[in-house]
Amino acid sequence: MATTEKLPMLVEGHDMLTAELKRLKVERPEIIDAIEEARAHGDLSENAEYHAAKERQGQVEAMIADIEDRLARALVIDPTTLSGDKVVFGATVHLVDEDDKPVTYQIVGQTEADARSGKISFSSPLGRALIGRRVDDDVEVTVPSGDRYYVVSRIEFI
Repeated sequence: MATTEKLPMLVEGHDMLTAELKRLKVERPEIIDAIEEARAHGDLSENAEYHAAKERQGQVEAMIADIEDRLARALVIDPTTLSGDKVVFGATVHLVDEDDKPVTYQIVGQTEADARSGKISFSSPLGRALIGRRVDDDVEVTVPSGDRYYVVSRIEFI
């Protein structure tokens, strides 16, 4: 995946990736030790421990490469430095749904997206529908469960 496209993320997402990278780099020597120990048991063709350790090594190396790539392309955005009257990456958007129920989402990167905690990716259907909207704009979005309708009631940069 050799792309130079910037990857927007919040400070929390960057910190989460950095911590995961550190954890994986600590795991690396442990896997090498497990491979050496399994290799010492003899015949490698029927050595399940060896094959499992080699498979884990491949997974960890791929994850490290992916995280290093994402961190190298990271465009870290602090929402408190933003302002304006449009929904942009990092904004916290207060909406009213079709049942007059208030909902709040923060527009974040794919790394930190978690709809249950009110953080949606800018590339999700709702995230794409919200970008560029202003207070009192109607938003219609098609999601797997059907069409949803919202009205933007407030935009914050917190």
